[in-house]
Amino acid sequence: MCRINPRVDFAFKKLFGSEENKDLLLALINAILAERVRIAEIELKNPYNLADYRVGKISILDIKARDDQGRWLNIEMQIGQDLNFDKRAIYYWAKLVTQQLSEGMMFRELKKTISINILDFTFIPGEEAFHNIYKIMNTRTGKEDNLHDLFELHYIELRKFHKSYKEIANALDRWVTFLTRAHELERKNIPEQLASDSAIVKAIEAVDRMFNEEERDIYAVRMEAIADVESKIASALAEGEESKERKMVLQAHQSGMNADAIARMFGLESEKVERILDSRRTSRPTTR
Repeated sequence: MCRINPRVDFAFKKLFGSEENKDLLLALINAILAERVRIAEIELKNPYNLADYRVGKISILDIKARDDQGRWLNIEMQIGQDLNFDKRAIYYWAKLVTQQLSEGMMFRELKKTISINILDFTFIPGEEAFHNIYKIMNTRTGKEDNLHDLFELHYIELRKFHKSYKEIANALDRWVTFLTRAHELERKNIPEQLASDSAIVKAIEAVDRMFNEEERDIYAVRMEAIADVESKIASALAEGEESKERKMVLQAHQSGMNADAIARMFGLESEKVERILDSRRTSRPTTR
């Protein structure tokens, strides 16, 4: 099974952003865009370079590319939860648009720019589909009109993908299966639903042998940093939930409800309600 997690942004950049693996990036992009006119060639604009990470530029983890139709693409793997990722995605899209224009160029020379964001957390509320595409449309007619065809934004939420191997229906399903189940894939025993795709097979074979010792050290540091951030987020969420529960309990108690009634109303353990009420009593200043 794969010892390297391809969802970790540093590993993702090495796997899909290296010159020797451009065919994998091409296959992934074609699976996501799923257009009748498929991309035949792609040019990396910021290929993976170990030297970038030796000097601490760990933030350079997105992949910039241009396809044979002149379109520009930004591909990013985001493993840590970011509730403001929508704004970040728009910023990166706009930045790639402006980078196309050099001094003296005309606006008509701007090419379509596609932002692809693969997220290892749930981001779009109330939406069950794991792949959602945003474009600019005429809100009155509900049509795109191709008037603002420069904009295209993709969100792929990996945690909303729940298909079994037998339910895999297309190339994007295969790639998301690879990204989410790499830890259980054996090079010598690849499920037939994936084994039929030569790009997926190459990706599975490439994952564990793509890092040298120095890169494994950088990967380990990156893993520790991600774990630290996730721990802080979890602690903050837990603290916020506890504050919310404490407020509800105290408000209910002030209205005249006893501990048992409060516990039943909010589905809390009686002992927890008692602790909150006891802490309130002991924290009150004494009066003379």
